[in-house]
Amino acid sequence: MSSENKALTGRIRGVVQGVCFRAETRREARRLGLRGWVRNSADGDVEILMAGQAQALAAMQHWLQTGPELARVTAVELHECEDPGEPGFEIRS
Repeated sequence: MSSENKALTGRIRGVVQGVCFRAETRREARRLGLRGWVRNSADGDVEILMAGQAQALAAMQHWLQTGPELARVTAVELHECEDPGEPGFEIRS
């Protein structure tokens, strides 16, 4: 896979709030060396923006398909976006 830097943003749908999804997403993103953020949305989804090497983004996309143990992911909808230059990976309110 390419080592080119890319950025993706989108939503994760399903039972993804109240199951440590944001904290586990941050842990996995940091482990993979990604930058960006994750946050709950008012409609029950989780929103994400992640940037980094294509190989790490692909690994994160795969992880998001199931998420942490208590999550029940029904859809991961991501699209490419411009890299906003986030310095790390954080949980946002």
